[in-house]
Amino acid sequence: MSVPTTSVAVGEQTRALQARVGALEDALDEGGTRLDADGVAEARAAIARLRERLELGVDHTVVALAGGTGSGKSSLFNRISGLQFAEVGVRRPTSSQVTACVWGPGGDAVLDWLGVHAELRIQRESLLDGETEAPLRGLVLLDLPDHDSVEPAHREVVDRLLPQADLLVWVVDPQKYADEALHAGYLRALAGQDTSMLVVLNQVDTVREEQRESLLADVSRLLADDGLPDVPVVAASAETDEGVPELRSGLAAVVAGRSLAARRAEQEVTATARRLTEGVATREPAPAALATGPIVSALAEASGMDAVTDAVAAAVRGRGVRVPQIVPVHPDAVRLARDSWLAGATADLPALWARAVRERVASAQDLGRHLGEALGDVTVTVRRSRAAALLTGLGAVLGLAALVVGGIGVGELVGGRGVGVALEIGVACGVLAVVSVVVARLVRGRAAQRSSQRVRDEGRAAIEEVARRDLVQPAAEVVAEHRRVRGLLEAARG
Repeated sequence: MSVPTTSVAVGEQTRALQARVGALEDALDEGGTRLDADGVAEARAAIARLRERLELGVDHTVVALAGGTGSGKSSLFNRISGLQFAEVGVRRPTSSQVTACVWGPGGDAVLDWLGVHAELRIQRESLLDGETEAPLRGLVLLDLPDHDSVEPAHREVVDRLLPQADLLVWVVDPQKYADEALHAGYLRALAGQDTSMLVVLNQVDTVREEQRESLLADVSRLLADDGLPDVPVVAASAETDEGVPELRSGLAAVVAGRSLAARRAEQEVTATARRLTEGVATREPAPAALATGPIVSALAEASGMDAVTDAVAAAVRGRGVRVPQIVPVHPDAVRLARDSWLAGATADLPALWARAVRERVASAQDLGRHLGEALGDVTVTVRRSRAAALLTGLGAVLGLAALVVGGIGVGELVGGRGVGVALEIGVACGVLAVVSVVVARLVRGRAAQRSSQRVRDEGRAAIEEVARRDLVQPAAEVVAEHRRVRGLLEAARG
């Protein structure tokens, strides 16, 4: 059935529910295959129902009178409405049409949606009523065909309209209230929906007063056996009007209170969101779970980075070692490092979301290839310190000067001339030569440390860039999507 195009003014409750349904739909779109497939299918169907109902607003409360042949529901319909509008008697079983009475204006859109023929609907309030019918304003009362009719089309109409009603009023009579067609065909299938049902034991005028209490208790017992222990059971008589004022008052209280349509829509969107919430975690992984430190260290070690930097340092110190190049990381090491990182990154995510992370990040093969390209761009060179070389040369010159000048001074001392200037100069040159050599060594050590650190930093930066691009960023995108879905489902749950 198509949704009517009639413009319906909606209130704050309808807008709030539409926002929650919108959040639910956005969660489905965002979550996609990361949510349970069966839950998503049920949610899509629920959203379609909810949008169709909310399109009409939830200002009207749809109450359906349902019952079997001879239960007197059409007579009860007329009593409640105060109009002789519904067909009763021998002609009623031949009709598969629904009769409707609406209190107040604006019900046409709802009745179009329900498929009620224009000639079988009536608006109850008029100028002659004044405000006598105002307590029921907003009520849409339906008189459904008999559910046990010999015509299959009648039951089809009943089955189509029952899910659309906000309140089901089952009208039974003292002779057939235990009819298996009612209990097995309908009531047991509605177990758990106690708050949206009412049972009216009609025609109580045909039962002796002392038997009525036990009869009502028996009806309640049967309902409890059907899984409906909290459904109210009231006695009425369309013939004598007994119980009808109380029934009208009860319906007025329902209309005056929060819309049953809104309540049912809220319950459905809450239940749907709650089921989908089972597919998301209560929180996202901590930022530390996506840190690159552990995988960078593992891959740096696997690439022989430490051996290369040690060789660079030794070469800068002048030990004449051959400096190796950074080698590509072995595929097994890449796979192990990747799997270990993913295990930590997805530890707090549900299975489907964890699988999404694994599918979103780069494969071990791609990760290894990207690492090889990045490490191949790292420059491994040996640049000896010029300052250290100058200081070493200076130390050699000073050492030579110390030997020459010192030798002259020693000769003077042996010749009996005493300690002369030459010896003092020789000693000073020797001390300066030692200082120059020591300082050169320190400078060379610092240069070796800087060179090795540069290679280490560039290598680790290259590995970290690849890890961030291939692993962290894709995983963070999935985590952000999880956060949005969780927030949307929380909004849908209200």
